[in-house]
This record gives sequence, structure tokens and C-alpha cells, in this order.
Amino acid sequence: MKKEIILIIAIAGLFLQCKQTKKVIPSKEKLQLVWADEFDQDGLPNLNNWSYDIGTACNQPAGCGWGNNELQYYTQNRPENAKVRDGKLIITAIKESYKEDRSYTSARLVSKNKGDWKYGKIEIRAKLPAGKGTWPAIWMLSTDWSYGGWPESGEIDIMEHVGYEPDSIYGTIHTKAYNHLNGTQKGGVLYTPKSEQQFQTYILDWKEDQMDWYIDGEKYFTFKNDNTDSKAWPFDQKFHMILNLAVGGNWGGRHGIDESIWPQQMEVDYVRIYQDQTIAD
Repeated sequence: MKKEIILIIAIAGLFLQCKQTKKVIPSKEKLQLVWADEFDQDGLPNLNNWSYDIGTACNQPAGCGWGNNELQYYTQNRPENAKVRDGKLIITAIKESYKEDRSYTSARLVSKNKGDWKYGKIEIRAKLPAGKGTWPAIWMLSTDWSYGGWPESGEIDIMEHVGYEPDSIYGTIHTKAYNHLNGTQKGGVLYTPKSEQQFQTYILDWKEDQMDWYIDGEKYFTFKNDNTDSKAWPFDQKFHMILNLAVGGNWGGRHGIDESIWPQQMEVDYVRIYQDQTIAD
């Protein structure tokens, strides 16, 4: 009997201890799906969601190749370079002679004025191309350029990959204070050998005070708002999505281009945007 009483007291004490030390889990944000493309209709990309950047942008001060000396010509409404098939968006870079004496074509889709957001959980599931010279990107630019041109109004790179580093995925921000032109950009890298062989989920969790980058649920980079000014944090404005596959360029072509690998594709399973509807725009 004495042993039973001692056991009851011990169990009761353990229960009280567990109750007192129970971890308090914060309530989940009221996230709602506010925009999505599931790529569930074969054909050209949905023009209600996407527009195209076209050409080589040779009118930029930095020169041709969208300021990065890229080699491709971005086409419009050309299924060879961008199409939806079997529930996937397929962006294809092809080695071929094309306009402006370009030897490669590809596509760059933008959601500007069709999908623009301030804060939220941005989720994209994609499989990346492989080989030296490929440079796929999933990223965001300011819609209204409220603080000026690049980099003043900011850039958010949700996912960047260069083919000569097949096991590395980068997440980066660029602002007036932090950008690659002066070597002050802020970013993180996750080493993963899967991105070229299978689909992975890339997530940006963008809040008023910080941004967090994830791949398949693993967080690998955080950038915090230091509450100084827009030179460091221009991310209080609406941004839009860009999906593209570049060829070569200052980064993608740093170790040359393997001319035997083409065509190469970036496949996107979906793009989903969630927002906390209790936060006003």
C-alpha cells in the first residue's frame, strides 16, 4: 500500500511538472491563399497571371543581357521556350540562332500588375536544369519602384542556381545598402544535391520585420529589418514574381558554357502566395 501511495504521488508530481513546463506554441497566422498558378491547363502560360520580358534588354546602361551579359534572347508566346504541359510550367533554353545575333533562346515570365504582393508566404515547387552555363532564377522585383531604380527599390532572390555548382541553392537580397555591385549583398546558401533531379519546394516567408528562406522546410537564411531606412529595407512595398532561365552571364557563365547540354529546362509545378488577411496592405 505504501509503495502504491508513493507511486501515485510520483505520477502526480510528474504531471504537475509537465503541466508547468509545457511549451506555449504561438497561434498560427491566419494565412489564406490569395494567388496561385497550378499550371493545370496545357498550352501557353496563362496571360491572366503572366506577361513576358522580351529580347536582350540592350537599352540598359549596363549593356545587353539584362545587365548581366547573359547570352539568351527571351521570346514571347513561343511554346518552344515556355509552355504548360501535364500540370507543369516548362521554361526551356535552346541553343539556336535567333534575333539580334543571339545563339540561345529562353523565356522570362513576370507577374507584374497581375500578381503583386506586400508580405506573405511565397511558395514555389520546381525542378532545375543541369550543366555549366545554366542560370535559373525565381525572384521578385518592386512593382512601383517607389524608392528609385535598381537597387534602390530592392530585389528578392527566392532561388538562384548556377550549373557549375550543382549542389548549391542561393537566396539573396539586393538593396541600395546591400548589393553585389559593391560586394555587400546579403544572402544564404543551402547545399542540396536534389535540385536538378527532383522537385523541391522553395519558400520565402516575408514579414514586416524579417524574411526567412526555406527549401523543403529547412530554413537556411534570415534577413532582418534593422528599421533604419529604405536603403537597407525597401521591402515595405509591393513586389511581383519573375521566373526565368538564363544562359551564361556574369555569374552563370563564370566557368564557361557546356554547349553539348542544350536544351535545358526549368519545370515549375506551382506558384502559391499566402497572406495574413488581418494585416492591411
